[in-house]
Amino acid sequence: MKSSEKLAMMMSLYHTHDLLPNQCSSRLVQTTDAPLPLVWSMVRRFDKPQAYKKFIKSCTMRTGDGGVGSVRDVVVVSGLPAKTSIEKLEKLDDNFHVMSFRIIGGDHRLANYRSTITLHEDNGEIGGKTVAIESYVVDVPAGSSREDTCSFVDTIVGCNLRSLAKITEKMAC
Repeated sequence: MKSSEKLAMMMSLYHTHDLLPNQCSSRLVQTTDAPLPLVWSMVRRFDKPQAYKKFIKSCTMRTGDGGVGSVRDVVVVSGLPAKTSIEKLEKLDDNFHVMSFRIIGGDHRLANYRSTITLHEDNGEIGGKTVAIESYVVDVPAGSSREDTCSFVDTIVGCNLRSLAKITEKMAC
């Protein structure tokens, strides 16, 4: 299978969402000047999201060892409109570089949030570039608009992806 066919298949499987009337969704892309195995080694650590997600203060495992079905308790840095998040790992595929989790509790407004990140080698570049694609679906809270909700979540996810790129690029040097 050609890399373009594989990417199209991954987009269809993991980044195309059927939305309910009260939901919004988005997809963000970040290219990283680091090899896929290095980037994946950071992303796949469900027990250490704070390694690159700068809005997370700490993370402890509630159940599991970081594999599918594990649940983590996340403490968010101060200044955000949340303090904690309880998240469940739903998919972790080391062969196709896919990780998906769902927020199942916490004191925030991101109801029914689920996120999927996939990593892909950028075959057009020599030297080990990685393309990270992250998409999400979330309910639009009462009193908020789709645009405001997506803008808020896009800001957080975008910051996380840029941080992932910066950290892995520094590690790759």
